This record gives sequence, C-alpha cells and structure tokens, in this order.
Amino acid sequence: MDLSKVVVRQKLKPRREPYWARFSPGRFIGFRPSKAGGAGTFICKFHEPDSARVIHTLGGFGQLPPNERYAEAKKAAETWFDHVQSGGSSKPVTVGEVCKRYAATRPEAAARFKLHVYDEPLAKAAIHRLKKADLTKWREWLAAKPARVTRRKNGKQITRPRSAGDINRNVTALRAALNMAKDEGLTVTDTAWSTVLRPIPNADRRRNLYLDRKQRQALLKYLPDDAMPFVRSLCMLPLRPGAIAQLIAGDFDSRRSELTISKDKAGQARKLLLPTQIAALLKEQSRGKLPAAPLFTRANGAAWNKATWRLPIRDAAQAAGLPAATTAYTLRHSTITDLVTGGLDLLTTAQVAGTSVQMVQAHYGHLQQHLAADALAGLALPA
Repeated sequence: MDLSKVVVRQKLKPRREPYWARFSPGRFIGFRPSKAGGAGTFICKFHEPDSARVIHTLGGFGQLPPNERYAEAKKAAETWFDHVQSGGSSKPVTVGEVCKRYAATRPEAAARFKLHVYDEPLAKAAIHRLKKADLTKWREWLAAKPARVTRRKNGKQITRPRSAGDINRNVTALRAALNMAKDEGLTVTDTAWSTVLRPIPNADRRRNLYLDRKQRQALLKYLPDDAMPFVRSLCMLPLRPGAIAQLIAGDFDSRRSELTISKDKAGQARKLLLPTQIAALLKEQSRGKLPAAPLFTRANGAAWNKATWRLPIRDAAQAAGLPAATTAYTLRHSTITDLVTGGLDLLTTAQVAGTSVQMVQAHYGHLQQHLAADALAGLALPA
C-alpha cells in the first residue's frame, strides 16, 4: 500500500488497526484515518527478530498540505527508528517531563522551569526529536523576556532587562536536565543542545558588596523576632538562603552537632559538622518540632522563602544604615569571603558552600593573594 499518495489515504475506511506499509526490514509506517474527517494519524512500528513490537504515534501533521504530510511523517519515523535502534527509549518523553524528573530534588531548578519552561512550546517537544532550532528559539525568547524586579501579585510590575548571568543560570538548569535524559537513554544524542545551550562567557560578575561582622550584627538588631534566627543562620553559614529555608528539623542531629543539607542547588546531599554556637542556634530552632517540620519558621509557622525574607532584610538594612543593595545573598557572599580570607582552602570552601571550586576560584581566588605572598616570603634566604 502506497501511503504516500493522498488519494490512497483518502479512500481508506476508518478503523482501529492502522493501515501499514513496509518501510524497510523491521520498520513500518502506518496511517489511521480520522472518523471525524480530520487529517488522520501517522504511526510507525519497529519490529525486529527476537524483539518485542514497538509502536510510536507520529501525529497528523495537519498543519501541512495533504501532499506534504507523508514526507514529514517519514522523516519523523526515520528519526525515531534510528533513536530506538541506537538504544534510546521506545517511550516518547517530553522536555517538560524530563525537567520535572530532574527538578524533583532540585528546588531552584523547579522554580526556573516553572517560570520559563513548563508553559512554553518547548515543554511539549519529545526529547528524542529536539532540534537546534527548538532550543535556539527558546533561548532567544528567554533573552528577550524581561526579568521581574517586583514579586507582588497585584499592582504594577517592575521589570528590567534580563542579565547574561540570569540567562546562564536558566540555560544551565535546562542543559543539566537534558543531559540527565541522555544519560538515562531517553535520547541518544545531545546534538540539539550541546552548542545552543552553552553559557555566555564571563557573564557573572563578582559580588562586591561585603558586610563585616559588625555590620551583620547591626542588621540582626533591626530584624523582626521571627526573622532573626533565619537571618542569623545566614550570617554564620555559607549556604544559599534557599537551602537554609528548606531545612527541616530532622536535618539537624543535635547529638553529633551535624547538619544535613538535603535540598540545594548543588543537588547532592551533604553533611556539615557545626561549631558550638551554630549548633546551639539550630538546637533551639528544632526544639519541640516534628522531624518533617521546617527548621526556621515565620511567625505564622510557615517556612521562609524568597518572597518573605526579602522585605525584612531590606527594612533592617535600611534601619541599620547598610547599603541598599544588601540582600540574603550578600550574607552568603560575606561568609564565603571570611572563610577564604581566613585561610580555608578553596576546595573545602566549595564543599562547605555547596558550589564548584571553579566558582570559588573565579569569585574569591583573588582574596588569597596575601596567603601566596606570605608563603613566598617564607622561601626567602638570608643575604
């Protein structure tokens, strides 16, 4: 049966079993006419000796003229046949599904996908059929999309042009999800995204706003009672604010003074042995709480998040006479700075902070120049 001819497809009577035509040994392309008089549906079938039959729906291609639909269905079938024969998954998985699986244990990625992926056409694309054009279009859309400055639900929204650093963070999250899909055999190639989703070079600037210990103490002085423990922990732990906000009481082992960071951008759980003062703070916060309860809570018992910690820190910074640019991330930068200038090696700093050595080297490596100078001074020989 020659399904490439429109007149042949039009004469076929609707039925559940597709009309099949042999494509090549073990490969078939089929067509199921529409009962409602629509475009119908193209299907392909892969069946080799000693293997189970696998059927995959290609679609109707109704957006094309009838005489072009078969050619497009054939191209899609060839792509899928090659994908399956190369070891790829026979079950079609969309980009949106891949992102949800990746984001299941990565809250920051989940937030990015919710804003920039799930509601976009890219989310519906099958991972094994991705093209460079699909991701190029998404990336161009992301770059042109203004970044929100305000988070209010009502009233005027204030936006700004999206920075290169922000584009990189969203691109990196999507690339990581797609790489995971390739590792799991959902697709056999990364050609579609390997170059398109490369980060913009030198996009992230160093964080220059640093608060010394006296300034951090001044900030704490003007905080509301419920925010003080949370922000105090930011002043003593070089963790991302989101990671601290998502801690639960069960993450802290008071007997060992050990904290487990299970939810973080880094994606992998890690443990920190805490000094006495920080351990005492966490012990007080976990007192009387069930293991699954948030470790740090607001006055209403809810966990902190970016929308709720921003205003208390802003108001306290203003009252303490600190720079207007002071944020929760300023405190993370300040604590990491103290670790590096205090002589902690970059590898250990990266492990404690939950980031890469490359990031610490790029943003904080210059702070250790005095250590190198001191070490070189120790090599001096008497004249």
